[in-house]
Amino acid sequence: MTKAVPMVEIWRGGLLESLHSGHAVICAADGSVVEAWGDPGAVIYPRSSCKMLQALPLVESGAADAAGLTPAQLALSCASHQGAALHVDAVGCWLRDLGLSESDLRCGAHEPYDRAERDRLIRSDETPCQYHNNCSGKHAGFLTMNRHLKAGPDYVEPDHPLQQAIRAAFEDVTGEDSPGYGIDGCSAPNFATSVEGLARAMAWFAAAPETGSARDRAAVRLRQAMAAHPEFVAGEGRACTELMRAMGGRVALKTGAEAVFVAILPDQKLGIALKIVDGATRASEAAICGLLVRLGVLEPDHPATRKRLNGVQRNWRGLETGTIRLASGFAGA
Repeated sequence: MTKAVPMVEIWRGGLLESLHSGHAVICAADGSVVEAWGDPGAVIYPRSSCKMLQALPLVESGAADAAGLTPAQLALSCASHQGAALHVDAVGCWLRDLGLSESDLRCGAHEPYDRAERDRLIRSDETPCQYHNNCSGKHAGFLTMNRHLKAGPDYVEPDHPLQQAIRAAFEDVTGEDSPGYGIDGCSAPNFATSVEGLARAMAWFAAAPETGSARDRAAVRLRQAMAAHPEFVAGEGRACTELMRAMGGRVALKTGAEAVFVAILPDQKLGIALKIVDGATRASEAAICGLLVRLGVLEPDHPATRKRLNGVQRNWRGLETGTIRLASGFAGA
């Protein structure tokens, strides 16, 4: 088995201070590996990077159209959002239109990542609710599909019809039988696959034709919704949102917890998946930037790129402290 390879370096005062290793794969439309670093067969949990796979049954089944979902709502179904007012209000309206409420969600509550919304809650002495959960958009999609299925309320259970439909779609587009699952932070099962399988799925999303099967058309709608509404996929200041804007909506991106990142490149019909083994988000963001620059879809000097790769790192006084850059041998470095 090939080991993880060095991908991202942190330099300070002329010394290498930290080194992040990982696995990365670029796949073509036919599922073949174009380039790989580390072990393409490394089995991982994709975490939130696979939300567009989890949303496939929602669109493919006709449930999204039956509920009149907009492209912005489809983007939200793939989101790991900030819990900003924009996101909280959108999820609340979505559930009210379904005749449902916050109590129907099974994602749990946590403090919003958005500072303005967090401060508003503190000032008003309010407690965060499940709408603030970064996965509440995905769960609104789950509830929409669940209503279509007329299934039971505990839709996050691994043997629930919804999760079984998601697993079937997941295994189909990754081209692999999942060896199992872990329970994600939002309580839904997260099905394991290889880095290559995840990249293969992203390449399938990238190459899916608008005139293809119901599943193909669902993939097109989801990738287009994400690229057209990056503010719903993550939020202000976040890598997914800023990098999709930087690429003018030509690429759909999604991060996942524990330093997973994926990209869908429809123009090139390529898919990317990467995993930093120590779980460092700063490294996964730098690595995906490096691969997108290598493929010619992201400008190396764009502010969104420089924020995460090859830019000057500064301390709280504004003093230059070092830099974050690609390790030699990775992505052309």
